[in-house]
Amino acid sequence: MNNEFNEALHWLNSRTTFGIKPGLERMNYMLEQLGHPERRLKTVHVAGTNGKGSTVSFMRHILQEAGYIVGTFTSPYIESFNERISVDGVPISDKDFVELVKKVKPIVEKCEATEYGVPTEFEVLTVIALEYFARVAVPYISLIETGLGGRLDSTNVITPLVSVITNIGQDHMNILGNTVEEITKEKAGIIKSGFPVVTAVEQPEAEEIIADVAKSKNSKLYRLGKEFKTIDTALHNGNEVFTFQSLFNRLENLEITMKGEHQVKNVATALMAIEYLKQYFAFVIDEEHIRTGLLKTTWKGRFEKVSDKPLTFIDGAHNPEGIDTLCKTIQRYYSDKKVHIIFSALKDKPLKEMIGKLDAIADKITFTQFEFARCTEASELFELSSSANKHVNVDWKEAIESEKREIGRSEEEVLIITGSLYFISEVRKLECR
Repeated sequence: MNNEFNEALHWLNSRTTFGIKPGLERMNYMLEQLGHPERRLKTVHVAGTNGKGSTVSFMRHILQEAGYIVGTFTSPYIESFNERISVDGVPISDKDFVELVKKVKPIVEKCEATEYGVPTEFEVLTVIALEYFARVAVPYISLIETGLGGRLDSTNVITPLVSVITNIGQDHMNILGNTVEEITKEKAGIIKSGFPVVTAVEQPEAEEIIADVAKSKNSKLYRLGKEFKTIDTALHNGNEVFTFQSLFNRLENLEITMKGEHQVKNVATALMAIEYLKQYFAFVIDEEHIRTGLLKTTWKGRFEKVSDKPLTFIDGAHNPEGIDTLCKTIQRYYSDKKVHIIFSALKDKPLKEMIGKLDAIADKITFTQFEFARCTEASELFELSSSANKHVNVDWKEAIESEKREIGRSEEEVLIITGSLYFISEVRKLECR
């Protein structure tokens, strides 16, 4: 099976050469050939610049606690490719993946011969996920993350029970647009007529656009800070504790183990979607399911502790908003410690802005690189930094070992390894063996 799986994965990955081609024509063609599996599914659709994965994870754990079988389609992966398509946190098996590739490959080749052209890797993977959820694993509900944007994203073929837009930030601007307004219009494209949208966007111009789209589509709108909110946020034994309040419910002293005030926003967004499922679609979810589910929620590679000695975290902060959030989290929890940062990023990011933010919080910053086609050279990152204590080490494994040796068992210092999620994926394989 290993050979068959590797061949199937190679066939899928080879489609990355076709790049990103926004549009739904190829998706609709392929799904029609399969008898429209997406129409069999109950789904929640999640878009946003950051926080999608955490929001999906909070929802999954709550739903699982309530006894529901939950499918998730997320990206990118952190440990194994298969985890992108999971049910109850268990990745699709190699066998099922191979069988589905065999099933969709002739359809993909048929599509290539039409006016619609060659399907991309993400389009094919989305088709595989929808077919898997509809006819193989058959979860009760599936939580579907967009790949990029929303309006023309290949996942935007579903009609979800609830749409979620976590936030709006600067990412993939070469495709989605150069302004908050342009990016918001793309992400608001997931809103479906008559179905609600939950959002935690903060910019007034973004909120206004989402409100206009929701109104035009007769969709109920639930906004963080208006229709639902969190209050009394505090730290308790290193965990975030807060009260959630919505039009439907009030839950006091909720607790999460995931670090950062931004995670409280992600929880609130997840809870509002859950409340809607309870009120309008008869999902049976008790307060105890919510409390237990939140405490159990983790998300790999998001301010994740991978070592105590020395204290080490990995965080996939791959855009300016992600870096802002990381810096706030460091200040909230470790303002009393000397901060060592190791950073690597892809070429298509606003690197000078991101590095400037890290320079402001790092006592020492080391730039490195990893094997990936779009990875920025460490020396280039180094040149963009204005830190008085900046270093280069092109071997990322050696960079980590060097910092660990320097910190030793000191309890006054913390090591943060951050940047591209592809980089964090490689680091996690090493750190979590």
